[in-house]
Amino acid sequence: MMEETIFHLKNAIGVFDSGVGGLSVLREIRKQITNFPIIYFGDQFHVPYGPRELEEVNSLSSVITQFLISSGSRIIVVACNTASAAALYPLREKFPHIPFVGMEPAVKPAAENTHTGKVGVLATPATFHGKLYNSVVERFAKNVEIYQNTCSGLVQEIEKGNFRGIETRKILENALFPMLEQKIDAVVLGCTHYSFVIPLIKEIVGPDINVIDPAPAVARQTARILSEWNNPVDDFNDNRIFLITSGQKQKFEKFISLIAIENYEIFQANWSLDKREINIVQNKNDHP
Repeated sequence: MMEETIFHLKNAIGVFDSGVGGLSVLREIRKQITNFPIIYFGDQFHVPYGPRELEEVNSLSSVITQFLISSGSRIIVVACNTASAAALYPLREKFPHIPFVGMEPAVKPAAENTHTGKVGVLATPATFHGKLYNSVVERFAKNVEIYQNTCSGLVQEIEKGNFRGIETRKILENALFPMLEQKIDAVVLGCTHYSFVIPLIKEIVGPDINVIDPAPAVARQTARILSEWNNPVDDFNDNRIFLITSGQKQKFEKFISLIAIENYEIFQANWSLDKREINIVQNKNDHP
């Protein structure tokens, strides 16, 4: 596991995703919570999670969670819709002493506010197949027509930092144009990666379509949980961010340079051969 000499944290916020998508959630968390350190793990070695079997995603999520807890995380934000669909319930059972905040496609607010009765949802195949998504649809959108698209290849384009390129636009247009023809009036983002292309999505759908990003709501829930802690904690007034990737560090650094994150340090991690452990393999690289 992570060497104790790397972090000296007791009350960090742990956040993880299959790649860079959860950084959109991290940014929202930092806007609302400025006095807690954050440890972020992007599993770029296995990105994307969407096409993987739910059991595999569950297993990966469990190891990452143990890694974050061992690193000082006192709360875990599963900033990945696919991982939430596959692993949120099992994680809560396996780590009952840790509060978890997961991603839930914002179908409820879309269904409550639609005027046409038609809503589009963009998410990965695993999210659509998961119990969490289908439970939300069953509970809150029985009388709403839902149009779904998996946006195949979009996560990979966003991982490259390609927020506005030709291929990215093509994928989104192929997904959204048929929905617009059906008179949807809301688009729900069911993948944290997609938050980075909200400006392009808004260009495509126009000003009359409500684009719903769940990241701010997840940040508010995280803040609520922290506010309920009764015991004083040692790491107040610590706003450092520790970013860890299991992929290529240079690509991760390049992506970070494209988005607004401050006071961070980047680390490289490797999975063990049996995928039961995560190890830091390089010294930290400080950034302002």
